[in-house]
Amino acid sequence: MVEQNLNTLSETLKAVGDPTRRSILTTLVQQGPTRVTELAAMYDMSLNSVSKHIKVLEKANMVSRRTLGRVHLIEANLAPVNEVENWFKELRSIWDIRLEALEKIITKENTDD
Repeated sequence: MVEQNLNTLSETLKAVGDPTRRSILTTLVQQGPTRVTELAAMYDMSLNSVSKHIKVLEKANMVSRRTLGRVHLIEANLAPVNEVENWFKELRSIWDIRLEALEKIITKENTDD
């Protein structure tokens, strides 16, 4: 995996590592583009705190912001999730290779007996 992908993966995992950010992302996926003030009203925290969570999600490219006059709409972008999924697939394939090698060893030992 190239360094850029590792950085993107790290940002994505950091962003979704917090339960509030996961909840915000889930809300955005379910409801579509939502005003920052509406998001803040859903959580027991200040507008400033919700904005900080949104900035982390923006840095990870998991949400985008559209400004229409004074209204800021936040929209989910799930493309970075594909990189996480690909990383897990790579891990699974590594384990599949190891398990196949182990199976060959066990099979060989059983046939040698």
